[in-house]
Amino acid sequence: MPIKRLAWILFIIIPVFVILISLSIGRFFVPPEEIFRSFFSKFVQGDGSTSVNETIINRVRIPRILSAFLVGGSLSLSGAAYQGIFRNPMVSPDILGAAAGSGFGAAVAILLSLNVFMIQVSSFIFGLIAVLITYSLSTVLSRKNDMTLTMVLTGMVVSTMFSSFISLTKYVADPNSKLPAITFWLMGSLSSVSQKDILIVIFPMAAGMIPLFLLRWKINILSFGEEEARSMGISTNLLRMIIIIATTLLTASSISICGMIGWVGLIIPHVARFIVGPDYKILVPASTIIGATFLLIVDDIARCATSVEIPLGILTAIIGGPFFLYLLMKGRKVWS
Repeated sequence: MPIKRLAWILFIIIPVFVILISLSIGRFFVPPEEIFRSFFSKFVQGDGSTSVNETIINRVRIPRILSAFLVGGSLSLSGAAYQGIFRNPMVSPDILGAAAGSGFGAAVAILLSLNVFMIQVSSFIFGLIAVLITYSLSTVLSRKNDMTLTMVLTGMVVSTMFSSFISLTKYVADPNSKLPAITFWLMGSLSSVSQKDILIVIFPMAAGMIPLFLLRWKINILSFGEEEARSMGISTNLLRMIIIIATTLLTASSISICGMIGWVGLIIPHVARFIVGPDYKILVPASTIIGATFLLIVDDIARCATSVEIPLGILTAIIGGPFFLYLLMKGRKVWS
């Protein structure tokens, strides 16, 4: 118990510390005293004047920090929920095709020269469509067989199909303008996120997070198996559908503003499970906090490590791949 209490204290202190560092570092270094002075003048004194540092903090870094927190927390929460309902530690938020569908929607919108808002809308809608196709087909195909296994296999097929559609879109795109834009978007970045983008996705993200937090104790029951959950009076099909809808909202809205960022929803729930254990009443908030902090740190590395910003998808793969191999070698007993 003292270890878990210490972990929760660190869950509060470390994100605050990372936020303060993220506000300071970048192309232009902002001293910590300038950060506090900026907040003090804006919220306490109500000073309408804006300095260069205040502009950097309020219009660039705060939206980017908030978006990193929202996306990282959403993907980690989705991954934890999927691993519970599918009883598979290898499951990630893109298992049902949401990521591939969102990527295809964005690629088509870029190909049609739509504006940023319409790219986000197209990405979000196609992410929902991909999961809807997966769920509908698996419902028809499973009949009385294992719904979970059928859904995972169907999701793999749907993901492959939409990935092929993405490749087709890139093939017909203009190699001098549209193709680089599609490629860069698919690699993931928070460089162009604004306050308006956050206001747009905050509602579907809240609609996805709230049910998962309220139903997190039922994920414990569902992770025991279909028969055990039904014997305890749980409507497994309804619960699974609610969780899938919630996680799809989180995944699709995250990808719509920052592109495809892998590995976060796969490795972070395992890290949280190492720290707080497998109880989803604790694992759900822990995964959300750790994922949010992790993606913010990765984003800091992406914009500060080199003179040119590194796409987030590249960094999360570089970090996530070896780390997941370490988890497989050292922590298999944690899942059980």
